Amino acid sequence: MKRLLSIGLILALALTALPAITLGDGVTLNVWTNMTGVVNETFAEVCREFTAETGINIDYAAPANDYEALMKTKMATEDLPDVFSTHGWSVIRYSSFLRPLNDQLWFGDISEVIIPLITDDDGNIFVLPVDIDIAGIVYNRDILAEVGVDVDDIVTWTDFAAVCELVKEAGYIPVYLGGKDDWTIGQFFDWVAPSFFVTNEAENDRDALIDGTFDWNKWGALADMFADWNQRGFLNVDAATSDYATCTTELGLGNVAFEFFGNYAIVDANKAGPANLGMMPIPAYFEGDTPTLIAGERLAMGVWKDSKHPEEALQFINFLARPEIMSKLASANGALAGFESVESDTGAVAGDFEKYADVRTFPYFDRIYLPNGMWNDLCATGLGILNGSMSTEAIVDYMRESYLEKMDLL
Repeated sequence: MKRLLSIGLILALALTALPAITLGDGVTLNVWTNMTGVVNETFAEVCREFTAETGINIDYAAPANDYEALMKTKMATEDLPDVFSTHGWSVIRYSSFLRPLNDQLWFGDISEVIIPLITDDDGNIFVLPVDIDIAGIVYNRDILAEVGVDVDDIVTWTDFAAVCELVKEAGYIPVYLGGKDDWTIGQFFDWVAPSFFVTNEAENDRDALIDGTFDWNKWGALADMFADWNQRGFLNVDAATSDYATCTTELGLGNVAFEFFGNYAIVDANKAGPANLGMMPIPAYFEGDTPTLIAGERLAMGVWKDSKHPEEALQFINFLARPEIMSKLASANGALAGFESVESDTGAVAGDFEKYADVRTFPYFDRIYLPNGMWNDLCATGLGILNGSMSTEAIVDYMRESYLEKMDLL
């Protein structure tokens, strides 16, 4: 009962966090996203523009760190927002709740980069991909130049650790994390795990992770690397209690060399900076493997199939699909637009997109290789390392048990 009450309270707070945009006299659409920072502010502006033009009101909520838990609650009660962002799960988690959008006029303009990641086995898509999340590690160009490092010489995690030592000796923070917003911890593991288990063509666990035969003892190497970084002082001392806003502030002030965020972090960091920032590929774990990039949904919006206002919801989706609106939102994320025909301002990383155009790209690890619900385990075990409450052995056991339970193999 206490659990239900706490969820209800959080839900109420989330819904009242941003008041309804009521410039018109029409119906009201409930619209939710998981966006934070500059793009969240920009999305709210777009909602106001839509209401001013159409008279359709928008009740917009952006619960940020609580988004996934709240959406799971709403799926369980079958009471979803009219329009919502799918945060990488439009096919696997949300497709049964969403209206297919193949019949929209913009369907044929979706970028070839993102279309395979949002299409189900029957060829259906369920979201408008406003932008495309192609990312690596955000880094400070000036700090690397100061310590005499060419970013393209960072090929493996061994190379990366050696650079972190140089950065620390120079008086900077090598890697900044914001554990109060625990998704920042989960994202670290989500981005690093592919190099251990997926990207190496000569030796990988792709099939084993999907069919339930993965040897979780292998996870110990990843947990050990994170713990080693913590012990060697590569992470900010308040990594378990800091937050995302502080991460981007420190990044913008030029105090941090590396952060495991998408390019949206550079946009947010510019509010405090601007530092001289760029994007680099994610290093390899195995000798002989090569660095890679991460790809997936960023701001992708779908329509609840049981919405009481389906026509108005589609009207809003098509408003977001306008070239000038899509460009505005994608630029706020520092991301490529979701349509081939739409250009966006990718800012400091425009040259990096061109430079690394041929680097191999892999989907977010948890979206393909972990069962639904294990994202929270990435966050919890990472925090366990930071606060000293979990050993590597305990983490391996925890991850194994959660995996087997969620795969229905216990």
